[in-house]
Amino acid sequence: MKLRHDFDPDSSLWDLIADHLRNDRESRGLSQDAVGGVIDRTRSLVSRVESGHTRLQAFHAAKIDAAWNTGGLYGRLVKFAKSGHDPQWFKAHEEFQAKSDEVRIWETSWVPGLFQTPEYASAVFECYGLSGIDKLVEARMKRQALLSRDPWPLVWAYVYQDVIESPVGGSEVMRAQLARLLELAEQPNITIRILPRSVGATVGRDGAFMLMATAKEEQAYTEASAGGRLTADSADVSSLRVKFARIGDHALPVDASLRLIRETMEKFQ
Repeated sequence: MKLRHDFDPDSSLWDLIADHLRNDRESRGLSQDAVGGVIDRTRSLVSRVESGHTRLQAFHAAKIDAAWNTGGLYGRLVKFAKSGHDPQWFKAHEEFQAKSDEVRIWETSWVPGLFQTPEYASAVFECYGLSGIDKLVEARMKRQALLSRDPWPLVWAYVYQDVIESPVGGSEVMRAQLARLLELAEQPNITIRILPRSVGATVGRDGAFMLMATAKEEQAYTEASAGGRLTADSADVSSLRVKFARIGDHALPVDASLRLIRETMEKFQ
């Protein structure tokens, strides 16, 4: 498989891991099939890792370290890569989201970007003092093409009650935004549920995240104050999948959620 077009071991620790894995394998005279046998996966996955299209997972790194007696090198590299900032995270997030078949969203602060109206999105960008807001809004609206893609992706969104009650952009903007949520909720592939404030302490209060899946892979995006983090590590993804389910245990049913959105919309006069 060809290297990812922006593959750069000098600026990305993940790409350095991929490059080192390929060089290490070749110096040992091993095929990609042989490495696949070590990690109990196919040659195709090894090829995707070495070309930078898929990241080496922690439990695969541990198997390679044990088989090649590296002293834990790959495990340490993956650990450092996961904890560091990846300058390409947002582009990778966009690309994977666009091809996802399933999207699960938990949001604590804003209406999810996939659901935002242009006016609401503009108000969000303005509060951060960003420049070139028109282009940012245009880019966000283009990403929403995912919702009307053929075939439709399945989307589940859990939203904290404060999100629908906070007057972002003013009353008129909020009425239009809440109306947009109700419109989207009519689509058979989109589920929107509200987590009421009355539930008190819940596992989701520590931050928003998104789970995205294709037929072959699942990734998770978590928000952070200085930029998001994208991971395909199975342990991280599994942990967030459990968290999403636990948030759903306390979210209002669909009918009650939509009723609360309608009632809130009427308050923005």
